[in-house]
Amino acid sequence: MIKIKGLTYLFASIAACVSLSACSSVPAASASSNTSASANAVSSNASGIAAEANPMPDISASVQANAEAFPSCLTGLQARARTEGLSEATINSTIANLKFVPRVIELDQQQPEFSQTFDNYFSKRATEWRVNEGRRLLKKHSVLLNQLAKEYGVPPQYILSFWGLETNYGSYKGKMSVLNSLATLACEPRRSNYFTIELMQALKLKEKYQFDDDTMVGSWAGAMGHTQFMPSAYAKYAVDGDGDGKADLWNSTTDALTSAANFLQHLGWQRNERWGREVLLPKDFSYSHLGAKQPLALSEWAALNVTQANGQPLPAVDIQAAMYLPAGHTGPAFLGYENFNVIMRWNRSEYYAITVGHLADRINGGLPLTVSPPEQPRLSREQVKQLQAKLNEAGFDVGKPDGVLGRNSVAGLQAFQRSKQMIADGFPSPEVFSALGLSL
Repeated sequence: MIKIKGLTYLFASIAACVSLSACSSVPAASASSNTSASANAVSSNASGIAAEANPMPDISASVQANAEAFPSCLTGLQARARTEGLSEATINSTIANLKFVPRVIELDQQQPEFSQTFDNYFSKRATEWRVNEGRRLLKKHSVLLNQLAKEYGVPPQYILSFWGLETNYGSYKGKMSVLNSLATLACEPRRSNYFTIELMQALKLKEKYQFDDDTMVGSWAGAMGHTQFMPSAYAKYAVDGDGDGKADLWNSTTDALTSAANFLQHLGWQRNERWGREVLLPKDFSYSHLGAKQPLALSEWAALNVTQANGQPLPAVDIQAAMYLPAGHTGPAFLGYENFNVIMRWNRSEYYAITVGHLADRINGGLPLTVSPPEQPRLSREQVKQLQAKLNEAGFDVGKPDGVLGRNSVAGLQAFQRSKQMIADGFPSPEVFSALGLSL
């Protein structure tokens, strides 16, 4: 479903946000604060790194063009539905009456302009309210969750953590018509094929389970229910956990949590293994192995004097782990195990994966982070482009400046940091900008 990328900061993991948690903080049910699976557990466009967005200059023209083309597109969708085996009743009543939603086009085409720092992302999601509510629900649903752990191998705290991040434990599942949103996107040329497939799946779900239109609501891009599944994931992984003959991810908590466990099992969840952990780095740490593409055995990290967050030695187990520094060397450090990669298959964001893992630990009685995420400036794409251009000028080839700090940019930035006797964490800190003669 999703390729796991190497160490990337800022914009490299920002893509079209298709669920609630991917792009925004869901309103909390109490005095707390938080989509997308963060909401979309299935789309290859899912991402959990939120960003401020400024409308593209031609959005209004795009909305108008798509609105004008929508009626003829619906005719094509009706023809496609016949080839998919959908009933004439669905074709003539449901599809024929689907509505164009201008706001969906606006949201789809918003251009991320500013990054979100790890502190901003994490602090809005791993809240004390969410921890306490997760612990309450752990007790309330203990029988079901323990059954799921036995059957699917996913411990209760992880299922609750996904549920909490996706929809605030079901308190906010989205309010937009899934069918209208998907039809609007299916008729927009940029990703028409993907959303046409999702629309057909949603219509089949409607027929199979006799869902009414008022039930089928969700995110602007069609993610649905407690766990924010896209229709294709719903069709493939949703489970009728309560035995009423219908897999209902909107109204049945049992169905939703069972489906989440089933989905995680199919993504490759490793039974009896944790997601990873916060770690402490020695002062002489070399930062030579960072990100998903440079894992080491846990014993090798231990040999580099990496310890648990409480200072104790790392466990003596034979597993691979990758190092993540979401806020650079001044922030918390994490080792991600194979289940970290599984979380990334649910949502392609390192921020999201770390937050899911940590929230799960807290729900299970764990402590807050030992090293708090530092406050850091938010960088615009233009600022990142300037950084890349300066690195190229200085002889550290990072490729064409594009405002995305991907693997090549991070490698070039590390080389520059080493040349200046700076800590080579590959992070675009204010000190890096200053050393390159750039202001923030």
